[in-house]
Amino acid sequence: MRTCTKTVLENGLRILTIPRKDDLATTFLVLVEAGSEYETKEISGLSHFLEHMCFKGTTKRPKAMDIAGELDGLGADYNAFTAQECTGYFAKAEAHKLHQALDIVSDLYLNPVFDLAEIEKEKGVVIEEINMYEDMPARKVTDYFMELLYGDQPAGWDVAGTKDVVRSLTKGQLAAYRAAHYVPGATVIVAAGGFDEEDIIKKIKETFGAIPASPKGAKAKVIEAQTVPQVLLKKKAVDQTHVMLGCRAFSAFDERRFALEVLSDVLGGGMSSRLFQKVREELGAAYSVRAGTDLFTDHGYLAVNAGVDQAKLFTVIMAILDEMKKLKDDLVPEGELRRAKNHLVGRIILGLEASDELASFYGAQEIAGEPLMSPQELVAKLEAVTAEEVRDVARAVFVNEGLNMAVIGPIADDTELKAALRLA
Repeated sequence: MRTCTKTVLENGLRILTIPRKDDLATTFLVLVEAGSEYETKEISGLSHFLEHMCFKGTTKRPKAMDIAGELDGLGADYNAFTAQECTGYFAKAEAHKLHQALDIVSDLYLNPVFDLAEIEKEKGVVIEEINMYEDMPARKVTDYFMELLYGDQPAGWDVAGTKDVVRSLTKGQLAAYRAAHYVPGATVIVAAGGFDEEDIIKKIKETFGAIPASPKGAKAKVIEAQTVPQVLLKKKAVDQTHVMLGCRAFSAFDERRFALEVLSDVLGGGMSSRLFQKVREELGAAYSVRAGTDLFTDHGYLAVNAGVDQAKLFTVIMAILDEMKKLKDDLVPEGELRRAKNHLVGRIILGLEASDELASFYGAQEIAGEPLMSPQELVAKLEAVTAEEVRDVARAVFVNEGLNMAVIGPIADDTELKAALRLA
């Protein structure tokens, strides 16, 4: 698999190119260090709202229909996303249409107009997006888990913000935030798939090279503070109780992250994982149960998500805690460790067949400030993880004072939940 070439322009903008000459499709991705963790309480949700507004009109394409119509006319797959630490804009199209895709996506980043009438209309759209997620407890439980972990600081706020803040956002705030964060030194451009590398680097330089360098607005450092297990209960009349149970971990720069990924896969990474077999196959208590990690530049966690039969909620909680304890106490058997590694590696390699996943793989590393690692290097790191390292990282993260559980369900009181949340 072709590795990534990095080019840095004089203004600080970074270009990553991953050409694969036989690919029929190409992805153009723009990433910028602007997300909910760069916000203050007064503008919580602005990063996400700004992402929406970039699609509502530019100096070259004044109407939202001009943008969408041109992208649809290319037959492109396109979208944008906002996360805690970055925002991304991308288009994936047939390889010979990359220049057109580049022109449109770069226009979104460089030339939004922030029409006042469109701002007011889009507030209604974003508020309905917030409402939609409120009605999706399987997704919403993650927001509550982040709130539980980090409280009233940017890492604990909903990426979409609150309805009141969204209603209050102004054109001036959008422009000021964009000027502070959408700067060359905080921007990464990624092209992956079928293209001529020299040609596309030249085109990106022509498009982005003249932007003047500018200082970047910083994000607040995440404060970690916990001494006892924590529970956040949201009472809701749902047919299925949703639980997210996990622990604080560490940042994406910690060398233990590879062992943490293997640990997560053993715990709940696939249909042969311990929790899938226990909770779904043996107990019949859930359709979906999985474990995963989310590591950021200065914080992270490992957690289990499950949608469970309310009558079996405490049985499932006990099963999750019991498997955590076993992973602290005992070495993972060789065959199970091998299976987990094979599962992880297979997911990585199969996923990177697509140009958009390949662009995200490298872009996510670069925007976070991590040293670029090829898929082969990542695989080697995972393969080198030992059973002892898995047990060591389990002992480091599966501790009582780091336990957190968010629950959405028809439960009136959290007393029993708090009493249950203990690692023996």
